[in-house]
Amino acid sequence: MKNKQISILILSLIGTLFAGYLAFTKLFSGTCSLTEGCSYFMGYPTCIFGFIFFLILFILSLFSFKHNTKTPTLIVSILAILFSGYFTIVDIQQWTGHYSLGLPSCIYGLILFVLIFILDLVD
Repeated sequence: MKNKQISILILSLIGTLFAGYLAFTKLFSGTCSLTEGCSYFMGYPTCIFGFIFFLILFILSLFSFKHNTKTPTLIVSILAILFSGYFTIVDIQQWTGHYSLGLPSCIYGLILFVLIFILDLVD
């Protein structure tokens, strides 16, 4: 159980840092840090929502690790997969071929959310 909790904690921390960097760069400079297009949801860049999802997962996994309890990270990861999955499809449909990391950043968030989901399913 501890290895699973540590893995989810690390993945959610990586996601929080990555999405946080993207979100704060976009908010404070007005441009995407990875020189790619930016999808919006409810008037805000989607990386902000990714940051919020990852932060919630990080806080829940930290609580789970400290108190050795089960938290609703599975539910949050499912919602995050649906959200980032939709915007990954949007980004792929608008493919420009020019991405600093080779693929749209939504895909990397989606991969982390899926890994967290899979880890949550494993007992």
